[in-house]
Amino acid sequence: MAAKYTHKQGQYLAFIASYTQLHRQAPSEYEIQRYFQVTPPTVHQMILRLEACGLISRVPWQARSISMLVPREDLPLLE
Repeated sequence: MAAKYTHKQGQYLAFIASYTQLHRQAPSEYEIQRYFQVTPPTVHQMILRLEACGLISRVPWQARSISMLVPREDLPLLE
């Protein structure tokens, strides 16, 4: 399957998938912010963009509600 996301989006998706598998719950936006060393608005905008692209789903205002919509085998390796 051809990637339908950018390199950066792929890294966010890979992090979310890896974190979820390891911790059995989705990461918080703060944990994503810490990993990528970016600002809170940067993370939030990326989450909104991933959702708009149909790559994840989430429940607004509910913590740790991110669900992957991309099969794990279609994700890049986390760098």
